[in-house]
Amino acid sequence: MRIGQVVGRVCLNSSYETLAGGRFLIAAVQDRFSLAGQARKTSEYLVCYDHLGAGEGDLIAISESCEACMPFYPEKRVPLDAYCSAILDRVVVTEMASRFSPSPSGRGLG
Repeated sequence: MRIGQVVGRVCLNSSYETLAGGRFLIAAVQDRFSLAGQARKTSEYLVCYDHLGAGEGDLIAISESCEACMPFYPEKRVPLDAYCSAILDRVVVTEMASRFSPSPSGRGLG
């Protein structure tokens, strides 16, 4: 699962019948830097299916691959590779470097 920020929508003139009621969003994938409040260093974007109602600027959790189809299984067969599985209120990133620094004795992690 990855975190993305909604930056737009994809408009279709026809859609797969089992996807009625939802829409496709364009999401900018957020890396650890952007989640910590720094400049985003990745240029990756995803198109994901949304039926939760995420809007532009929202942070969303994105499920990919076969997990993207699981909310619909076994009732519907859907051709999805990315799915908006949650709209996030906030994301908290803590500093991890101190957790993995060597101990003062030099014999393992501190």
